[in-house]
Amino acid sequence: QVQLVESGGGSVQAGGSLRLSCVASGRTFTIAWVRQAPGKEREFVAASPWNPWSGEETYYADSVRGRFTISRDKAKNTVYLQMDSLRPEDTALYYCAARLRVGVPFTPNEYDIWGQGTQVTVSS
Repeated sequence: QVQLVESGGGSVQAGGSLRLSCVASGRTFTIAWVRQAPGKEREFVAASPWNPWSGEETYYADSVRGRFTISRDKAKNTVYLQMDSLRPEDTALYYCAARLRVGVPFTPNEYDIWGQGTQVTVSS
């Protein structure tokens, strides 16, 4: 069973930056970042397809496009989420999620494996 371990969360003031990391213990297809704010449903943030034919495709939610960047290091089996120009509304528990089939869904429930989450808090 593939396991995902996130790190890099923390507290930052609005306008600041954080970088999240997700290390996968085995092979997966798409890896995504999903966040959940208190009292809200899980929300897709960004995704990186991870298969031989995906190239450098990346996908983003409209709310983070232009501020967040997802990238991967295949040698380290690690996916990163660089978060710049953070806003208080970005405050949430951020999860790394992996899909064991081809596809890049924007629906969080379509992902098969989840990490434990890392908290991001942005103060105004």
